[in-house]
Amino acid sequence: MYDVEPMKNINFGATGVDEILQNVAFIMASEKMSCPLDREFGSDMTVIDTPINIAKARITANLTEAIHKFEPRAIVEAIEVTGDGLIGRLEPKAKVSINESV
Repeated sequence: MYDVEPMKNINFGATGVDEILQNVAFIMASEKMSCPLDREFGSDMTVIDTPINIAKARITANLTEAIHKFEPRAIVEAIEVTGDGLIGRLEPKAKVSINESV
């Protein structure tokens, strides 16, 4: 099982497990409608002005759905959302296992 956080750096030569983990991190960092040639890519991040517990649940559901759709080789085991919603900072962290045979 691997821990994945939203992407900060890109490794253009990533292959195998590193490629899959990088793809998951990129999905987590991408908001729907932000990719010009694929507006459905990414996850729905519209949780503004919702109670913190509902926002965390929506982030978890949206990320799970997006990872399943756009990187089927990664199996989401858990998503933990930490941070302080009162200052507007919730940070997801995914735990995924890899199935390279897909």
